[in-house]
Amino acid sequence: MGRGSTHRTVQNTKQTNMNWRKATGTVASLILILASSAPLSAQTELVADKVVAVVGNSAVLYSEVEMMRQALLEEQKSSGYTSDRDPMGEALEKLIIQKVLYNQSQIDSIKIATDRIAEAVQKALDTEIARRGSVAALEMFYHKPIFNIREDLRTRYQEANYANEMENSIKSKVTITPGEVEKYYRQLPKDSLPVIPEQYVYAQILRYPASVENAKLRAQERLLELRERIIKGEKFETLARIYSEDPQSAIRGGDLGFMTKEMLVEPFANAMVQLKPDQVSGVVRTDFGYHLIQMVEKRGNEYHTRHILLKPQYTQKDLEVPYDLLDSLRKEIVAGKITFEAAVEKFSEDRYSKKNGGIVSNLEQLEFYYRGMVDPSDASVKFFKEYLSKEDNAELSKLKPGEMSLPYAAQDTHENLICKVIRLQQVIPTHKADLKDDYKHLERLALEQKQEKTFQAWLGTKIDGMYIRIDADFQHYQFVNPALRK
Repeated sequence: MGRGSTHRTVQNTKQTNMNWRKATGTVASLILILASSAPLSAQTELVADKVVAVVGNSAVLYSEVEMMRQALLEEQKSSGYTSDRDPMGEALEKLIIQKVLYNQSQIDSIKIATDRIAEAVQKALDTEIARRGSVAALEMFYHKPIFNIREDLRTRYQEANYANEMENSIKSKVTITPGEVEKYYRQLPKDSLPVIPEQYVYAQILRYPASVENAKLRAQERLLELRERIIKGEKFETLARIYSEDPQSAIRGGDLGFMTKEMLVEPFANAMVQLKPDQVSGVVRTDFGYHLIQMVEKRGNEYHTRHILLKPQYTQKDLEVPYDLLDSLRKEIVAGKITFEAAVEKFSEDRYSKKNGGIVSNLEQLEFYYRGMVDPSDASVKFFKEYLSKEDNAELSKLKPGEMSLPYAAQDTHENLICKVIRLQQVIPTHKADLKDDYKHLERLALEQKQEKTFQAWLGTKIDGMYIRIDADFQHYQFVNPALRK
């Protein structure tokens, strides 16, 4: 699916030792830097480009370094962090590392998803055209025609994505044992133990709107009508822009770019691989809704597709039924006529919390994010405030432990409309991390540290074995990575 519509933030934790990352940055952050408007925000007119470094088969241009410098300054300004390094040298180091990773990704045949690159490039161009006042002014500023500016950006975004995937492929192979987690914890100075923010544990009784089957049927019928219009000659892209409820791909005519089967949910992927170029699927159901899929092109194990997504639509009356049921249940629970746990078992429609007395975990979000490749033991029932949905956060903030909310409408992980009541089970106050109570948190921190150490060691060997030449005018910068200081 379009990544903007299907990815939700998964509860995560911050690494305690940020000094190394602040000093050198990681290639993973380059995607965010390059995806902002900052890369085209240089305030002084660019001089004619020159090659400032050669890394393997790639060149680092002066314009790239200048754009990265501006991006770093913007990032530091927004985060409130001030580096004591020369931003030009820091930018050059980031780009050299990115080029090393990009070159290695080509050797290792790393695959990337390309569905959002065109969108990011267009967004950056639109922003800069608006800033400069016209396409002509932008071309004059960069001494290049617009199609060259677009191609330069596309190349840089693509290289950054390859570098990011290369880094992820190294780190994803790193594992950690309980003994290593305990050693990590024991070696931390007491005054350096991570602070765990306030957390909530809560339970819920969840109901979907009434007439769910009718709403699903209406969505399928609408898609069949659209399919008939496509077969009769209307353009898939035009109908996707008008009707698709995947906002990220709809603006591109439903275009999802090239993706492998593994990047997509199973029903979508299974239907996709059966299609020939220009062929349109029947209605495909996934947890996100209902789809029409059009095959554009197949290239190796990558598929270029478009899709139209429709979701079941509900009326106000459809919501009144679950609301009234939950309101009555709440009154019976408060009156002692039924326990909360019994009400969950009899009435809740949430398959994740139903068998756990209604206690909510992040297992569904983890399965969603990692395409089902999740160990249930990794799930947590403790939620940081900033990782709660807006609706759940608003309701929990009103409650004391043991209290229940009134029924309210919300959305599940797949953006389906739901109605629920929640009960606040426990508020865990802000505290220093403890091995017994915060093991999962400490495990993540220890794993991140080990992943970073492994990655830096691997990166050092690749830098040593790769041809790198830095222009004499730029050799005076102090690089943090030890392999670049040689």
